[in-house]
Amino acid sequence: MASKKLLLVDLDCGVDDAQALMSALAAPGIEILGITCCHGNTTLDNVTCWPRHILYCSTATLDNAFLQIPVYKGASAPLLGYGHSIHASNYHGKDGLGDVPDLSAPGLENVQKEHAVLAMLRLVSLVATGPLTNLALAVNMEPSFPQKLKSLFIMGGNMESRGNVTACGEFNFTCDPEAAYIVLNAYGCPTYIATWEFTFKNYLSWAFHDKWINQETRKAEFMRKICAHAAEFTEKCSDTEEDWTKGFVSCDSYAMAAAVDESCVTGAINCAVSVELAGTLTRGMMVLDITGKLEKKNKAFVITKFDMEKFERFMMAALK
Repeated sequence: MASKKLLLVDLDCGVDDAQALMSALAAPGIEILGITCCHGNTTLDNVTCWPRHILYCSTATLDNAFLQIPVYKGASAPLLGYGHSIHASNYHGKDGLGDVPDLSAPGLENVQKEHAVLAMLRLVSLVATGPLTNLALAVNMEPSFPQKLKSLFIMGGNMESRGNVTACGEFNFTCDPEAAYIVLNAYGCPTYIATWEFTFKNYLSWAFHDKWINQETRKAEFMRKICAHAAEFTEKCSDTEEDWTKGFVSCDSYAMAAAVDESCVTGAINCAVSVELAGTLTRGMMVLDITGKLEKKNKAFVITKFDMEKFERFMMAALK
C-alpha cells in the first residue's frame, strides 16, 4: 500500500484558501497533519475560526476524521509590525469567507494551545497560501527547519512586477515583505511558487466555474455561500478589463494542486528569487534572478505552465 503524502497547510483563510483546502481534503492519498493560521485576508481570530467550518462542510458525517485535524493560531501581524495590517475584505468579506458564518458548525474546541510555529517545527511538507510570517518565524526559532522540509509550495509573489494590492506588489508578499524575503533566502528545500500573474494567465472558464459550483452537494452549497461576496466584487471589476476577471481564478488552489500532485506543474523557471524591501514603488515585489547576479545558492521553481485538465479534476472533486 502506497504511503500517504503528508501536508501541513499554512493559510490566511480567504475564499481561495477554502477552495484549496477543500480540494486537498478530497484528494486521495493526502493526509493533512495540521492547519496553521496567519494574518492576511482577515484578522487572525477570523482565520483561526474558519478552518473548523471548512472541515465541517467537507465531511458528510460529524465523526469524520477531518474534524480531528488540529488548527494552530499563528502570527497576527507582519514581522516588523509597523503600520496597518493589510486585509482583503473588499473581495473576501469582512470575516474572510464572504460574511456567511454557519452557527451550526462546530466551534473552536479543536484549536490547539500550541503556537502554529512550534507545530510547524514538528511537521513535514508545507503549503503556504497566505503571508509568510509563520514560516519566517520558524526559521528564527529553528534555523535548521527549512532543510528538514521535503518541499515547500507557495502562492504569492509576482514575476512581471504586476501587483494586485500595489502597483508592483502581490497581496501575500506585500502583507509582510520581510517574511517573504527571509523565506525565499533561507529555505533550501525544493520550493514551488505559484505567482499572481501565473494564476490569472491560467484561469478556468466561467462555464467550468458554473458547473463546479452548482453541483448538488453540501460542499457546493457552502462554496456558493462563501463565494457570493467575491463574485459580486468580480462582477464590478469586470468592466475595468482586469486580466483576472476573464475567467475563474482560485489562486491558492494552484499551489495546493502542485503539492498534491507535482505532475500538475508542466513548466517552471528554476532560478534564485528574492523580494524588494526598500523600493518606494516596488516594496514587496518578487525579483527573479534569471542571470545569476545575486549569486544565491537557493533556487526556486517559479511555475509557468500547468496541466489544466488535471487541475479541473482536482477542483471538481473538491465539491463532490
